[in-house]
Amino acid sequence: MLWGIAIADTRVRGYENAEVELAGVWLSCRLDGKDVLLNDDRGDVRGGLYQRFPWFGTDEHEPLPMKAESRTVTVRVGSRPERVWHFWAASPRAAITPGHFEGCTVRVRARISRGALLQVGFDYGRNPTIDFGSGGNNHEAGASNWYFPWDKWQEATFSDIKK
Repeated sequence: MLWGIAIADTRVRGYENAEVELAGVWLSCRLDGKDVLLNDDRGDVRGGLYQRFPWFGTDEHEPLPMKAESRTVTVRVGSRPERVWHFWAASPRAAITPGHFEGCTVRVRARISRGALLQVGFDYGRNPTIDFGSGGNNHEAGASNWYFPWDKWQEATFSDIKK
């Protein structure tokens, strides 16, 4: 399952107006030398607001407030700087078919305003029909570096495929 986190960079003047726009989230995995698309969610994510201090201190969270329009989701991170804005694919977790598995790549098309930061990654689940957190089902594959504000659309990525 792909995921992302967005936060307000409270070191920046005007962070209260910071937002991240998401135009698409994709997860693909390489099997038998071919990339197989598992998630393709444009303008649609799920998620919640999690504790920031300490970082994800509990699993308790509020629903993710977002504005969705024209295949784009906007999260206004500056409105709640004390929270981690955690999102994940709107589509269900997909099972990886048997074969020579090389790894996966997450891509998130985003526009990050001044005062916001974005990071992406993904988790492997041992069983796609068991919910997150049930019996240690999830294993984090890893996370990208932080992506910084830019007035243009950019693609945030993370991959565990060996080059």
